[in-house]
Amino acid sequence: MNTLLEQLKNKRLIWQGSQQEQSFTGNSTGYAELDEALQGGFPQSGVIDIHSPIGIGELRLLLPALRYRQQDKRLLVFIAAPMQINGEMLAEFGIALEQVLIVQPNSAEHALWSAEQCLKSGCCDSVLLWHQQLEIAQAKRLQLAAEQGDALHVVLRQNRQLSLSLPVNLAMKLNPHAQGLEVQITKRKGGWPAHSFNVNMSKAWPELTLNQPTDNVVSFPRAKVS
Repeated sequence: MNTLLEQLKNKRLIWQGSQQEQSFTGNSTGYAELDEALQGGFPQSGVIDIHSPIGIGELRLLLPALRYRQQDKRLLVFIAAPMQINGEMLAEFGIALEQVLIVQPNSAEHALWSAEQCLKSGCCDSVLLWHQQLEIAQAKRLQLAAEQGDALHVVLRQNRQLSLSLPVNLAMKLNPHAQGLEVQITKRKGGWPAHSFNVNMSKAWPELTLNQPTDNVVSFPRAKVS
């Protein structure tokens, strides 16, 4: 085999169509539709890149998985959130507030630095970072830090037309839907992108979803023609 190709394969820089991720173990997302699409759930560690408008339910999509991951007693970290994190809402949903850390850096560079330090420290199980511009080299550093600290890193960014595919475990695009969210998986390690589908949040968050439209059409019998 070509020496260069062999070196690239050894560094895991080439993915083959027949290659299977034997070591993948997914943690349930809390939503059956999403678990099925991801063949088990979110990865145990690594980076998830989420493109989403702000305030459409992107945090609600993550909360069931974040609550489950708190069982290992490590920290859940929110970095540079564009909104005020509601502690009462987190507590009501079952998030242990004594395991929550909120960081508000004064620059995008400090936010990236904070995320990397939290990830590789081993003290944090899940780190959520709101960040707009993420370059390939930065994504690689975050991925390495997440693997080093056995942590899950979620980067939330607003929808933008991006030409570069970042080296992350999972990438998704979110859009609002009457009963929850429309989700499109654009990249999945060891798998293929998937068509968009809807995640129904009406059971967990009935007050934040719209009721299914009812059929108010009443049919009348046709008049007989003599």
